[in-house]
Amino acid sequence: MLLRCSVPLHAVEVVLVRTRFPENIGMAARACANMGCSRLCLVAPERWEIEKARPLATPKGLPVLEATRVVPTLAEAVAGSSLVMGTTARLGGWRQSVLTADQAGSVAAQAVRAGDGISLVFGSEDRGLSNEELLLCHRLVTIPTAGEASSLNLAQAVLLLLYECSRAQRGGTTGPETPAPGPDGGAPTGARGITAAEQERLMENFKAMLLTLDVLHGDNPEYFLLPWRRLFGRAHLRRHEYDALMGLCRQVRNKLGNDC
Repeated sequence: MLLRCSVPLHAVEVVLVRTRFPENIGMAARACANMGCSRLCLVAPERWEIEKARPLATPKGLPVLEATRVVPTLAEAVAGSSLVMGTTARLGGWRQSVLTADQAGSVAAQAVRAGDGISLVFGSEDRGLSNEELLLCHRLVTIPTAGEASSLNLAQAVLLLLYECSRAQRGGTTGPETPAPGPDGGAPTGARGITAAEQERLMENFKAMLLTLDVLHGDNPEYFLLPWRRLFGRAHLRRHEYDALMGLCRQVRNKLGNDC
């Protein structure tokens, strides 16, 4: 079946983490090209042999494949993105508020209209994303499947999620999480969305503040920080909001330090 994409996904980067087979990278590059996404990033691939990936990319996917960037960590890959969505087939436990692919497309379309950069993160073919990597994702996405066959081929998952992003962007869908638009109908008045690197700095400062307040307990503060991570991930904070929260963290810690 032939698919035609009328909306290029310039704001979207597909991030593949610890891929095992270069052939899968080639097929993912072709999927990106099919959906108008020109940006592909590899995080610590087990084997990166572009000659083995080329035949699966086909001529249409070669520009995407040849422009692929390779980085050692997921944190580095998503540092410049304001919205990071990670895919998972495992549900339950702390994996709360998981989006379906169509819901993820709507959230991504909202971020595009706000002028934000987006990373769509996919884990390795056999293990998916680790818990530590999922912590770097603002939203989690799953693609419901039938029965016990819950694991999709990597390129299939990339294609499906990019298709939903493109479809939502074409349709101009909005939802309750859409930031208020500016007077010209574009990005919200005030400032850009914060990047993933800025959000991690905020979470580190917020964690330090909560530890100072003795709000986080036990030997695993990261676990008890999860509700705050999910809250800030859904909030799509703008830069001026980030500055205000960082200032609050500093003031609380300074005040408590002076009073001790």
